[in-house]
Amino acid sequence: MIKKLKQLPLYVVAILLFLFTGVPFFIMVNTSFKTQFEFMNSPWSLPESFSFENYRLLFESEFFRFFFNSVVVSVISVVAVIILAAMASYPLARMRFKLNKPLFILFLVGMMIPIHTTLIPIFLLTRNLGLYDSIWALPGPYIAFALPVSIIIFTQFLKELPKELEESAKMDGCGQFRLFWKILFPLLTPAVATVAIYNFIQIWNEFIFALVLTNSEANATLPLGLREFYGQFSVNVPGIMAALTLASLPLLLIYFIAQEKIVKGIAAGSVKG
Repeated sequence: MIKKLKQLPLYVVAILLFLFTGVPFFIMVNTSFKTQFEFMNSPWSLPESFSFENYRLLFESEFFRFFFNSVVVSVISVVAVIILAAMASYPLARMRFKLNKPLFILFLVGMMIPIHTTLIPIFLLTRNLGLYDSIWALPGPYIAFALPVSIIIFTQFLKELPKELEESAKMDGCGQFRLFWKILFPLLTPAVATVAIYNFIQIWNEFIFALVLTNSEANATLPLGLREFYGQFSVNVPGIMAALTLASLPLLLIYFIAQEKIVKGIAAGSVKG
């Protein structure tokens, strides 16, 4: 009984967090089934009759072009981040050399660079490379800014793996490349899930680089595409809520599938090696 009473504050906090995150999501989904007139008359009530008009308009608009652009950019960026961060973290975690700690600190410093201070040089570089106004202009900055935190997560996780695995593999004649990809990398699944979900959410919702580095509607991502629901004198709020509901489904699906591995990855990344 005493143990349950001690856990009571945790349950209270969990319920408050659920309400804090669940209520806005419910309001978003609820509003997406309303007409503009019904929303203006009763924004907080349940729909009198569930209307799928907003979703029909999405299918007739360019929404799924924006959706596809976001999927392409996000998947390419996340896969590249996982591969590069995992390879960079291996020597930092398992090899001893003079620049080990300075390099690790350098990656920590990389997390402190404000994104907005890099907009102009990245814009000029993108234009000089001939990538301006294409979805291929976006993965570069996304990968660069995602690498520091991803490398730290992988490094801390790798430090927790027993070194006996490497010693045994080396005795069997396994080289460094094969040792990492065949033996160590499969054990990094929790860290991979953490890095993938964390960066996918950041990239999926990113707005400022997409605004600066793209110009045409054909290359717009979802955050930019939502501007279509803004008129000169009005805003289609139910339409925006329907778009946000569909846009959030991939994030929710991926998170629910990998949530256990994410928790393990965060716990491992928080342990000081």
